[in-house]
Amino acid sequence: MASIPTASWQPPAVIMETSMGKIVLELYWQHAPKTCKNFAELARRGYYNGTKFHRVISDFMIQGGDPTGTGRGGASIYGGQFEDEIHPELKHTGAGILSMANSGPNTNGSQFFISLAPTQWLDGKHTIFGRIRAGLKVVNKVGLVETDQDDRPFEEIKILKAYPENS
Repeated sequence: MASIPTASWQPPAVIMETSMGKIVLELYWQHAPKTCKNFAELARRGYYNGTKFHRVISDFMIQGGDPTGTGRGGASIYGGQFEDEIHPELKHTGAGILSMANSGPNTNGSQFFISLAPTQWLDGKHTIFGRIRAGLKVVNKVGLVETDQDDRPFEEIKILKAYPENS
């Protein structure tokens, strides 16, 4: 397993070049340092390169970060899953909020989602660790793709390359 970066390594954002355009994800290090480190380090290692947005629900969210593309895969840099970093002042207030996808409390791995609208029922259940700084039009475009009955896009939307800003 690759080493975990020191606490001083805090890139301000992760850039994702997708098959539909570029997205810049600002990271909230002051609120969710362990989650930000996981996301930025996975991006630095190339973990997200070639993966897809495997779940898209119009007017709700787009989800990615699973190397298996099934919604059931992915691991953190900490080995498996890690605990939530819920911050009471951070809320799912609108489009462009970056949160960890999970299967219950303290089950964070590599999967994340980006909101397409307010999703207040998720407050306190998913770690918010950033927001879209640039590329919200790209995110909204992904949110409009046709999907099957399981919310999987008919056409693959890929994360071609993800990397920490200033790296």
